[in-house]
Amino acid sequence: MSYSESRFWHPMMHPAAMKGRSPLRIVRGRGCRVFDADGNEFVDGVAGLWNVNAGHDRPEIKTAIVEQMNTLEYYQTFDGVSNPRAEELSARMIGLLDTEDMARVLFSSGGSDATETALKMARQYWKACGQPERTKFISLKEAYHGSHFLSASVNGAAVFRRNYEPLISGCFQVQNPWVYRNPFTHDPEELAQLCAMLLEREIEYQGPDTVAAFIAEPVQGAGGVIVPPASYWPRVREICDRHGVLLIADEVVTGFGRTGSLFGARGWGVKPDIMCFAKGLSSGYVPLGATTFNRRVADALEGSPDFSGAIMHGYTYSGHPVGCAAALAAIDIVVDEDLPGNAARQGDYLMESLQPFVKRFETIGEVRGKGLMMAIDLVRDKTTREPIDPMSGYAYAVAEVARKHGAIVRPVGTKIILSPPLVIQREDIDRIVQALDAGFTQTPFTA
Repeated sequence: MSYSESRFWHPMMHPAAMKGRSPLRIVRGRGCRVFDADGNEFVDGVAGLWNVNAGHDRPEIKTAIVEQMNTLEYYQTFDGVSNPRAEELSARMIGLLDTEDMARVLFSSGGSDATETALKMARQYWKACGQPERTKFISLKEAYHGSHFLSASVNGAAVFRRNYEPLISGCFQVQNPWVYRNPFTHDPEELAQLCAMLLEREIEYQGPDTVAAFIAEPVQGAGGVIVPPASYWPRVREICDRHGVLLIADEVVTGFGRTGSLFGARGWGVKPDIMCFAKGLSSGYVPLGATTFNRRVADALEGSPDFSGAIMHGYTYSGHPVGCAAALAAIDIVVDEDLPGNAARQGDYLMESLQPFVKRFETIGEVRGKGLMMAIDLVRDKTTREPIDPMSGYAYAVAEVARKHGAIVRPVGTKIILSPPLVIQREDIDRIVQALDAGFTQTPFTA
């Protein structure tokens, strides 16, 4: 099929950009490798889209999907209806999240659904608690929380907002703890304190009795793999507790092992009130999202004596039995094979392998990450840390050369992002590094 026969738009790019080139058609995958329509083999340096944590073509997951299809392909979970896989998955998740005191799950179809659910339910929680004026949300600059109107309204990067404004009112962003690029300081602990203070000041400015929740990714993903200083999340938890504000952890990317901990917030020793999951939940085999709520939230809704406790929110595919079956099999792999531990080990090796690039290449300002979430920050000037022009096409050109050398990496404006499957081993990491070496060596940069 030629591109002229394709009739869909590609997300996160200008449609005109495809008029002069053909798409990369991935037709098959196995382990950490994928293959295109021309038979070329690549290391999947992005795990599909942060999500194929267990690797491609896992027989355990495929078998679970087929067995469920042969039993029950679909049924809804509205109005008290259930199915065994949804029941099993909810119990499995709550068991894994016992440390965080999670008590209930609402299922959905993906990450944007999961964050939308969290935000809507946070507002409902306060209505059930008799504080209906708590409707506002605070998030971080550079945040990405989804593409629905409410989840997009808490996004913290203009690129994800501008074309869809005006967005939902009552959503505010504060400075994120980005050590490499912020207007205050490059001292991590000083920055953590300052950013936590700015959050508290925003809560106080808005009025704590009007703020429903603070939402953040444990490690910011699409914004550039921004890893906060160690003390930031514990400080945030203290501030939210002091003002009664709900803390929502968007674990869509970080959940199920990517940062080197089973859950991102757990890596900071923090217990959120609400947690959002997708991507690694089913390892990408079937679209699935989930939002979990701790005992505080669950008790308020279940104890409400009136309509304020009624959950008038859900999706046709909430608790989809095939998606839940895939997730159960994927979670078994994550736990039984200790994929968080492998992510930590291989992430350290990848970081160690890429750090020399900072000195070798004039356009690389920083390599940063946690576990198997990593970003290469591209700059015009190492001293000022001024980023490259995101419209220059430089990141795409580097990624194109890397692809010709056998690895798929993701160019995102002023960064190249890496997020390979959590089953990856050194051989494939070496291939990614070699491909990037070729990409930067062979791609000229014009300031």
